[in-house]
Amino acid sequence: MMRRLFAVWHARNLEFLRDRGTLVFTLLLPLSIIVGMGFIFGGPPRPLFKVGVLDGASAREADPFLHTRYVQFLPERSTAQGLHALRRERIDLLLAPGAPSRYWVNTDSPKGYIAERLLLAADPHAQRLPVRGRSVRYLDWLFPGILGMNLMFSCLFGVGYVVLRYRQSGFLKRLNATPLTAFEFLSAQVLSRLTIIVLITTLLYVAVGAMIHFHNAGNVALLLLITVLGALSMIALGLTVAARFASEELVNGLLNLLTWPMMLLSGVWFSLAGSPRWVRWVADALPLTQMLHAAREVMLYGAGIGTVAPSLIYLGGVTLVFLGLGAWSFKWRT
Repeated sequence: MMRRLFAVWHARNLEFLRDRGTLVFTLLLPLSIIVGMGFIFGGPPRPLFKVGVLDGASAREADPFLHTRYVQFLPERSTAQGLHALRRERIDLLLAPGAPSRYWVNTDSPKGYIAERLLLAADPHAQRLPVRGRSVRYLDWLFPGILGMNLMFSCLFGVGYVVLRYRQSGFLKRLNATPLTAFEFLSAQVLSRLTIIVLITTLLYVAVGAMIHFHNAGNVALLLLITVLGALSMIALGLTVAARFASEELVNGLLNLLTWPMMLLSGVWFSLAGSPRWVRWVADALPLTQMLHAAREVMLYGAGIGTVAPSLIYLGGVTLVFLGLGAWSFKWRT
């Protein structure tokens, strides 16, 4: 019995080691995640508050508050832009250094209150200009991220493994004998998964909304459009991965290589507003980032279609590119 067990064990190990793609992903995926997280969260202690700063460098040097530790000072190009960020709690305070300094504070923001205390301790003569902006609960901010993460996993793994199973079982080889084209087959898979995902996401939206009464200031029809385009982009991405490969382990590695960066960098759990610029560039290229950005703008701040149009155009373009690439590289046979 032990000899038979050892023979099967040895054969399976050789099979895994000879699958070079799977072996590479098994080694590189955790390494890339650790290195990436080290770049994002490593370095000196992260700031506790974010303060937008207006005016020139000479005024900044003279203001004692601007030398406060554990406060990140972000340049703002205009007062209107800074107030927009302040009302949405992307910054905790907006400061115009000078003699005397002026500052704007969101009276509905708890972190804004603490940042104001720090400012007044350093500069008691600063002039206060209060603004109002609805305080956003973390639960309200997190809810679109959780729905988006569930949608991402369902789209990528739900489609990728189905196509892979069809190829391994020989079903695709039989379909190849019919007049069905690769584009038609992939489009049918996209529409099928899209129908299921939209229904599931809608049910979750309604059920969770009945339980926790999350905030939604925007148009529900626009949210549905964002969901559809976001789901289409990630379904097309999953189909592109499964369009050619026949190794279950390799496809699993590729899908994990796609899902982990999106789960960590797309703003599912936390905002990347204070992250290095290159991290935000990488994050903006991910479909999930664009979908969550558009969904939060609509749900939390009541944005219209004009505000989220760049994200919608990006998601539509990604869908067409990946669906075309999947149809071009599709293989019916193993």
